[in-house]
Amino acid sequence: MAVTETANYTPLTEQTAVELAAQLDFFPKGAALSSREIGDGNLNYVFHITDETGKGLIIKQALPYAKVVGESWPLTLKRAKIEANALKKHGEYVPHLVPEVYATDEALAYTVMEDLSHLTVARAGLIAGETYPKLSDDIGEYLAQTLFHTSDFGLHPFDKKRLAAEFSNPELCKITEDLIFTDPFFNNETNDFEEALTADAEAIWNNKALQLEAAKLKQSFLTEAEALLHGDLHTGSIFASKDETKVIDPEFAFYGPIGFDVGLFLANLVFQSITRGEEGRDVITDHIRNTWDVFSSRFSELWEQENQSAFKDTTGYRETVLEKIFRDSVGFAGAELIRRTIGLAHVSDLDGIEDDEERIARKRQALRTGEAFILKRAELTSIDDVLSLIGALR
Repeated sequence: MAVTETANYTPLTEQTAVELAAQLDFFPKGAALSSREIGDGNLNYVFHITDETGKGLIIKQALPYAKVVGESWPLTLKRAKIEANALKKHGEYVPHLVPEVYATDEALAYTVMEDLSHLTVARAGLIAGETYPKLSDDIGEYLAQTLFHTSDFGLHPFDKKRLAAEFSNPELCKITEDLIFTDPFFNNETNDFEEALTADAEAIWNNKALQLEAAKLKQSFLTEAEALLHGDLHTGSIFASKDETKVIDPEFAFYGPIGFDVGLFLANLVFQSITRGEEGRDVITDHIRNTWDVFSSRFSELWEQENQSAFKDTTGYRETVLEKIFRDSVGFAGAELIRRTIGLAHVSDLDGIEDDEERIARKRQALRTGEAFILKRAELTSIDDVLSLIGALR
């Protein structure tokens, strides 16, 4: 990271975050403000600022290193600008599904945005047994709207290429390239798993057919600039209630393959399918099916209504595009399942299982499912095929 990038940078504290909030035209003049640092991620500070009436906002500041490792892993501060711009761009198409951005500062790498503290992080809620009836409708809509409208189907070629350049995000993409597509498929020091899973991990490292397919997925991620992705769309990047859904944290945003966002979200629902008891599993199964159904149907509607391609009415073209997105989504979901089980960054859906035997069993199931998704993605032609495969590996 260049020295000039941090020359004017100072990390916020709870006190300076309050001072910053007081300067904004948001709270009444002279309001008594309080601040609490609530960030539980690996890359940022997050301050929740409120006045005595409960009115609040969020100040998110990027750190110049990864909290999960420390200062030995430097990170660009430019990701804060990318995140804010991604929220604004996606907000043009689904303003009800992303937080409103109030202010930004590139030098200090912060974004001031809508307070979503009345909602729950979807991962935590799902683990606790919440159902979130609107979740798959909203995320299917979010995926269709944001991915179609930032693709060559929804944009003039000049506009699309300008946005692709604006959202060049090599540092954050390198994290994805390594932690999702490379390290889990080799005996790499960043991998992290229980000793009981050693043989399972070694089987993945020695599976040459799996490595070949992982290489193909990585090549797609590296080279296919299809649409502006969120880039890290898991259930921890979503706030939800029974009535509302908000997508947050697009600091990994960049131009990549459409199926990546779809696949990551589906994979994180699959974790819930794996860990839930039989009684609660049907809700997750319905969410998995409905996410794809809403995405594909809405994407098809946008195709008919707004597609700028000269080939939009060519017989079979829309079906071919959706088939590719589906196949890619399944493969990317498989990579996410594997990396969240034996890679560096885990999910509490699995790690939170207290019983050792049960936790290892569910992690093995996640690995088997991820491997099958990657190897069999060309054979799976519908979301029901995917659900049948999940059930067969249970």
